[in-house]
Parts: sequence; C-alpha cells; structure tokens
Amino acid sequence: MARCEIPVSLPSLLQAAAGGRSEVTVEAETLQGALDALLGDYPLLRRHLYDESGALREHVNLFWNDQNVRWLEATDLPLTPGDTLTILQAVSGG
Repeated sequence: MARCEIPVSLPSLLQAAAGGRSEVTVEAETLQGALDALLGDYPLLRRHLYDESGALREHVNLFWNDQNVRWLEATDLPLTPGDTLTILQAVSGG
C-alpha cells in the first residue's frame, strides 16, 4: 500500500483546535491511519470528536469522500489519491 496525502476539512467550531485552519493535510496508507495522523498532529481534536470510551461523538459526522465513517464496517481501507476527509459537527440551540 502506498501512502497518500489527503485534505481534511474542518468546521469553524473545530478550527481553533487545528491552529485556526479550515483545512489540514494528513499522510497515511489507510483511512484509520489518516484519522490517527490527524489526532497525532492536532491532539486537541480528540476530545471534540471522540467520547471518553473512544466512540465517535453523536453530534460529529466524519465523511471519507461521500461515505459516512459510521456506516463503514472497518476503517482499515486503503487511501487513494483524490480521497478527502470532511468533519461535520451538528450545532443546536434556539
């Protein structure tokens, strides 16, 4: 498997945890490797994306290309050039 560099889009609510950036780049061989690299580079994101048990928070959606990561059976899927990772965070209030 070859390593790929992929962009990760961040919502405005999480940009402070990534140095104010709306997009960062990670390099990995697999989707899981990209997620690990993201949290390694920007450790403050972990508490916003995952709960204490390590599960993705209910109000967070991660999209690998057009697929919601929640719906994937595994995350050890190989990355290919052109892949993207998009983080969406639900906002509520009234």
